[in-house]
Amino acid sequence: MGREELINATRAILGRAGYSVSSPLNMRSVCFDIVGRKENSLLIIKVLSNIDAFSRENADEMKILAEALGASPIVIGERSSAGALETGIVYSRFNISIISNETLVDHLLDDVPPFIFAAPGGLYVKLDSDLLKHLRETRGLSLGTLAETAGVSRRTIQMYETGMSAMIDAAIRLEEFLNVPIIEPMNPFEYKIENKRKDYELSGDKRTDVQIFNVLLDIGCTVTPTARSPFEALTRSEKMLILTGLGNEDDRLMHKASIVSNISLTKALTSAVIFPMAIVFFFKMSFPYRQISSFITEKIRN
Repeated sequence: MGREELINATRAILGRAGYSVSSPLNMRSVCFDIVGRKENSLLIIKVLSNIDAFSRENADEMKILAEALGASPIVIGERSSAGALETGIVYSRFNISIISNETLVDHLLDDVPPFIFAAPGGLYVKLDSDLLKHLRETRGLSLGTLAETAGVSRRTIQMYETGMSAMIDAAIRLEEFLNVPIIEPMNPFEYKIENKRKDYELSGDKRTDVQIFNVLLDIGCTVTPTARSPFEALTRSEKMLILTGLGNEDDRLMHKASIVSNISLTKALTSAVIFPMAIVFFFKMSFPYRQISSFITEKIRN
């Protein structure tokens, strides 16, 4: 399946699941392709035929956007150099979840969450560590008994009881022995915030070669430049987040502005906007800086 078909398939799945979905971004070198929103769930999605093409730079920018917008970054893919992505397995690169469209269907449409994740060394599952420890203690089972059953060491059983993930075969043996489900489902949309913004954010006396950014810094905003988005920076004040675009050519600037407007104004079923806390501003590079300063200051105060 070509990438355009893959993107359309992903959009169709999200739409059937009740998500409001943006149009695909028709821009090269952007870190995401579509955005989807359903109630409090906001997804920033990159779609790739081969997930080996997913770079750290792409991942970092997706994380910056996700953390700023309260979203979950996720990659939808078909294959890697090792072969096709398997249904029901969550892969990851640079701490961003990667799944196939088949897994997306299971998760969103069939209410069948994935249970397995791929990591160095093989395939793993998450165990309900508290339940495992409770069952062992209430049934009077020793660490050695469970270790022998699972084919692991006593120390490994102790680590399972404190939250360590287990290889699939060991987990299945434990579950069959205890006759209680102890393998936990995974949420591929779950994202642990890494505070990536601090690595790139400008504030205070810091300055850049982009004069408009310096104007924004002068009036007390922070600026996080972006390199793989349809806008050039995330600008923050105490009251608002601004998706900030720049350009010299009117046609190109209007094209970028229309793309971001499509994303930001896409309506969900509840009529909430995709980016409910963000405002979109696009500035022509030749725009008088004093007017920019006055304009933004007025918006922040209001």
